[in-house]
Amino acid sequence: MGGVSLLLSAAALAHYAPALPDSVIARPARQFGLPFGGAPGPDTWLLGQGYGNTTGAYRQRRSTYGNLQGLHAGLDFSAPCGTPVLAIGDGVVAEVDGPHGSPPHNVVIDHAGNLSSLYGHLRVRSGLRVGQRVKRGEPIGESGDSQGTCVSAPHLHLELRDRSHQRLFNPVPYIAADWDSLALAGSFGRGYEYDLAAPRKWQTPESQPEVRRGGPLLNEFPRPWPPAPGGAR
Repeated sequence: MGGVSLLLSAAALAHYAPALPDSVIARPARQFGLPFGGAPGPDTWLLGQGYGNTTGAYRQRRSTYGNLQGLHAGLDFSAPCGTPVLAIGDGVVAEVDGPHGSPPHNVVIDHAGNLSSLYGHLRVRSGLRVGQRVKRGEPIGESGDSQGTCVSAPHLHLELRDRSHQRLFNPVPYIAADWDSLALAGSFGRGYEYDLAAPRKWQTPESQPEVRRGGPLLNEFPRPWPPAPGGAR
């Protein structure tokens, strides 16, 4: 009981800890796997939304994504509700239904190199215990949707963070996958917001910037395209 209490206290402190420096964070080396098994496809899973400067995040940069510098700080994988979600790497369960959002249920796993992965919009509470060790590819939950109904766009939201939860990284260079094919099969490549003052900036899956929680908006573009509906800024 005491061990669990210490783990819970450590998790709570992590939400207010300073961001970790680059020197203690593992660099991207395709060291993780995908969160779903089997081949992608319309009846299994597909990449639904990329990480970063997406058009959807831009349109909600002052509300939903305001604390994430206006960026979509994870990858969305479309999948039917109940699809097994797999750990992307070996690690230790740090939180089950912690305070990171992505309702109705989420899991956080700590990995080597001071990295943590978050799995959001799970259908039911995971049966994992805080402090439990998991292996890469081990089922850690079931995919669901943000409304808890399995009607509104079922998907998994996957984030990769530093252990302090203050820095959020682009998972693409950390995960070994055929990203070019995934981009073609899903809607991955269609939705990056342009800044017509610098139209090539942040337009590829690999080039998306890191997010610092609570930092200023990164996509306050002087000439955005497409413009927000109604011309809202």
